[in-house]
Amino acid sequence: MSDRIVLKGISATGHHGVLDFEKRDGQTFVVDVAMEVDLGPAGTSDDLDDTVNYAEVAGDVVALIEGESLDLIEALADRIAAKVLTRPLVESVVVTVHKPQAPVGHPFTDVAVTVERLRETPVVIAIGSNMGEPLETIQNAVGALWLALDLRSASRVYETAPVGGPAQSAYLNAVVVGTTSLSPQRLLRTLQDIELDHGRVRKERWGPRTLDLDIVQYGDPVFDTDVRLTTEALTLPHPRAHERAFVLVPWADADPEAALRVEGQVRRVADLAAEVGSAGVSLGPDVDLLEDGW
Repeated sequence: MSDRIVLKGISATGHHGVLDFEKRDGQTFVVDVAMEVDLGPAGTSDDLDDTVNYAEVAGDVVALIEGESLDLIEALADRIAAKVLTRPLVESVVVTVHKPQAPVGHPFTDVAVTVERLRETPVVIAIGSNMGEPLETIQNAVGALWLALDLRSASRVYETAPVGGPAQSAYLNAVVVGTTSLSPQRLLRTLQDIELDHGRVRKERWGPRTLDLDIVQYGDPVFDTDVRLTTEALTLPHPRAHERAFVLVPWADADPEAALRVEGQVRRVADLAAEVGSAGVSLGPDVDLLEDGW
């Protein structure tokens, strides 16, 4: 199911074109924006935070039309699409830029360029299991994650001592790195569905579980595209990732150049892992999750 927010006919004066008089005199540009957004939460909550503020989107479009002069409306459409996709809830966008006063030299009613862009956001998922058949569960979970992510790399599997909670068995943990077109909220629900499919029951905080899937980071702090979010359901980046060896050690294994925002500073995950240490974390079964998990 696809929900959409559509803005039509956003108009402003810009100075885009290859001809000198277009850059000097300017002309009217009209933009249509269609955003794919998961509107289920907004329909339930009636809360603006659960949807996209289309007044702000319109403001962004006008600023780009009135901003830097470009030769091509193709470039303008691409920049608008990229700006819209910086909003975490937008999963894809279709942008049409109309140039009704274009110097075509023949009778016409409109010239328009349409671009469609899909979100491709880097994401880090931590996986853990200590009930049933943990290795098989983790392998099956990685297979299921292909439906939500374009997986790029995976750590080795680690055996780790439990942290907090009641007395329980050791965990198997891993981290996968990939990209997704899903919003953070929709990705969270997808992970929760995978957990449920593997028998996850939420009875006790930090208690044993058949499968635990956590979004550690959404976006890339190096390029300042990481989403910082605090809601009842989801906090990004994960608030305790920087102090957990069972996350940091596999993450550095999966992506040696990874970075994490910690209290406003962007830190190398490998450095954080060295600071925290690897006590209670050791290599587990020798499997290739991207090969054996699908």
